[in-house]
Amino acid sequence: MTQKILSGRWTRGVALSALMIAAAGAVAAEPFAGLGAFDGRIGASGPDRGPIVAGGQAMIQGRGLAPNQPVTLRQGGEVLEGSPFTADAEGGLQAQVTIPEGAAPGVYPVVVELGGEAPFATVMELKVSAVPGPVNAGAYDLEVAKVATRPYQVAVGEGALFVTSAVGRPPVRESELVKLDPATLKVIARTAPEAAPARQDGSDGGLFAVYGLGVAPGQVWVTNTRQDTVAVYASDDLSLLKQFEPGTVGHPRDAVHHDGKVYVTATFEPTVHVFDTESLEELEPIALSSSRRGQDFTTASLSLAAEAGKLFVASLRSEEVAVIDLATGEETAVWPVDGSKGTIGLAASPDGSRVYTVAQGNDMVSVLDGTSGAVLRQVNVGASPLNAVVDPATGHVYVAVRGGNAVAVLDAEGALIANLEVGATPNHLTTDGAGHVFVVDQGTGSLTRVAAQ
Repeated sequence: MTQKILSGRWTRGVALSALMIAAAGAVAAEPFAGLGAFDGRIGASGPDRGPIVAGGQAMIQGRGLAPNQPVTLRQGGEVLEGSPFTADAEGGLQAQVTIPEGAAPGVYPVVVELGGEAPFATVMELKVSAVPGPVNAGAYDLEVAKVATRPYQVAVGEGALFVTSAVGRPPVRESELVKLDPATLKVIARTAPEAAPARQDGSDGGLFAVYGLGVAPGQVWVTNTRQDTVAVYASDDLSLLKQFEPGTVGHPRDAVHHDGKVYVTATFEPTVHVFDTESLEELEPIALSSSRRGQDFTTASLSLAAEAGKLFVASLRSEEVAVIDLATGEETAVWPVDGSKGTIGLAASPDGSRVYTVAQGNDMVSVLDGTSGAVLRQVNVGASPLNAVVDPATGHVYVAVRGGNAVAVLDAEGALIANLEVGATPNHLTTDGAGHVFVVDQGTGSLTRVAAQ
C-alpha cells in the first residue's frame, strides 16, 4: 500500500487532549480514562532542514517526551515504516521516515501516538514539496552580482536599485541599505543604520536593522522590523531623513508608495499604516476586517495595482486578500482564498485584473480574479514560495521559491512556463517594468537580474 506523508512544522501536543490512543507495543489505556497531557513538540523536515520530497527522507524531531517513550506514526490509517520509534533518556526523538516515490505534493496529517505510562495522541502536518527542476532555463539570461550579507528585499525607483540586508536575530549588529546601478549591478552607495536604543531589559538594542522597503520621489522608506518602526533615507546619497520612534508600527513587513503616501503592513495585525511623504508624519491607519467568522485579518505582504488605484493585502493566518481603494483609503472587499495555507506573498497586475497569492504552508500560488476575488487556478510551484511580482512588460508572474532555490515563472493564467535555479534561498524580487526582474538571495548574498531572451 502506498503510504503518504509530509514537511516542516512543529506541532504541540495539545490538539487532541481528550484522545487516548495506545501506541504499538504499549499497554492499552481505557478510553476516556483521563485527559492526558503532552507539552512537548514533534515536527519534521527534510535532510539539513530542507524540504521533504517524494522518494526522500523525512527527519522526525521531538522533545519533551517521556524518557524512552514509544512513538508510533500513522498516515491514512497505516503505521509508517520504522515505527514505533523510541525517545531517548532525555525525552528527545530523532528518527527518519522514507517518503514513497509516488507521494503527491501536498500537506498530509500524520497521527502521532505516544505510548507507555502516559499515552496521548496528536496530529502533525507533514508537507511533501514538488521539485520541478530546471524548466525552459535557456530562454532567460541571468546576471549575478554580490550585493550584501543576508539581503532581505529589493526595490526599483529613482533610476536605481535599492537592497536591504540584516544579519541574525536581535540584537542585530550588521545591517545595510545598498544602492546599485540597475544596468551594471554596481554598488553606488551603502549605509548602515543608526544604533537602536537599549531593549526593555536594558541590554544592547543593536541597530535599527532594515528589512522591507519602498521607494518614493527622493526617498527610500524602510521597515525596522525588530524595533516595530520605520525610517526614511534620501534616495540620492542614503542619508537618514527621519527615524520614527520604536513602536510606531508593530512588526512591519512591506512598504509601498503611491501618490504621496507610503503604506506599511503591520504583520499579524489587521492594520495598514499610512505615512505622508511630504510632512514625514503618520496619517490615519487603515483598519482591515476578516470575511471569516471569528477570525482576524493578519496582514503580511501588500501589492499596488497603480492603474486601478487599489492596494491588495494578504492575510497570513486567515487566508484572505483585502482590497483597499486608494482614493478613499477604505477597505472595499475581503476575499477568502480557499486551498491556500500560510498565505504570505502577494502580487497584483498593474490594472488589478489579476491577483496572485503565495502560500508557504502548502507551496501554492493562487490566481484570483481582481474584480470578484474568485480563485481561478492554483498551482504548486515547489518548496516554500515566499514572494512574487508581476512583470508589466509580459504579464508573467515571477515567484521566489525559497526552499526550492529557484524562481518559478508563470503566465498570467498561472501556467508554469519556466523554473530558474538561482542562489540558495531567494527571498524577494521586483521588476523595473521593462522586462527585467531582480531577485535577492539570502544564502549567497547575491542579486540576480533575470531577463527573457
